[in-house]
Amino acid sequence: MIEITHLTKKYGNHIAVDDLNLTVENGKIYGFLGPNGAGKSTTMNMITGYLGATSGEIKINGFDILKQPQEAKKAIGYLPELPPLYVEMTVKEYMEFVAELKQIPKANRKAEVEKAMEMTGITQMSGRLIRNLSKGYKQRVGMAQAILGFPEIIILDEPTVGLDPKQMIEVRELIKKLGKDHTVILSSHILSEISAVCDHIFIISKGKLVASDTTENLTEKMESGLELILEIKGTEEHVRRVAENISGVHSIQTEKENEEGICKLILESEKNTDIRESVFYAFANAELPIYGMNTSGKSLEDIFLALTGEGGQQ
Repeated sequence: MIEITHLTKKYGNHIAVDDLNLTVENGKIYGFLGPNGAGKSTTMNMITGYLGATSGEIKINGFDILKQPQEAKKAIGYLPELPPLYVEMTVKEYMEFVAELKQIPKANRKAEVEKAMEMTGITQMSGRLIRNLSKGYKQRVGMAQAILGFPEIIILDEPTVGLDPKQMIEVRELIKKLGKDHTVILSSHILSEISAVCDHIFIISKGKLVASDTTENLTEKMESGLELILEIKGTEEHVRRVAENISGVHSIQTEKENEEGICKLILESEKNTDIRESVFYAFANAELPIYGMNTSGKSLEDIFLALTGEGGQQ
């Protein structure tokens, strides 16, 4: 559906996108993740033809976005981070204007406009001037123009900005619904949103693609071992000495015991090793009571920070 090859964008000496290569397949929901300034919006703008690349190639359904822009752009609906609204128009006037721009046949325009407005929950606002709408409803109008005509590829840059929690849930459900018949690409700073709706995640850092996989596979690849967080009654020295003799332990962190004599212990096991039973018997035999034992796995937030922080590697 989309093929990006050696894509680079420079602003003077600054490299916003650095030799990016990725493929977007048909019928999936893709999430773009990355810190501010990572190159997400720049990449989306180049995919849609809004920005030209310094070098590299973008093909949409086999059409080069720069050499064959009309054919390539027919397949794309786009919601930029700032919705492209004409605030002096009513919602309905604006949607009809967009339908004309998209060259939707006259016979189908009314039905297409009504369908897009209904799906985004703005039908009751059709007679209102866009300038008088709340930020949340302006965002919905922007999303409605993106899906109008129901193109094969729908690109959404921060689609839930300005929405309240109820509206965010509705938009997520809409994205999932669109994903059944369309290829959807969205960027978001809300990691839970990406993990909730996306089939595949691209993580970009400093203009480079540092990860491309499903949430489940990313977690599995980043997971080095089981992490146990324990509260044990005993001195830090005694607790550490017992922990050092437990088989299968990869790393040990301890904190000085508190006023109640409880020491916090964090153990990381070797990969594919469950040490919980060994830990229980080791401290029971040492007569050190375990007051608490919890497991902790890496979240998408942990993976994101590990891949986009200093030393993050592809």
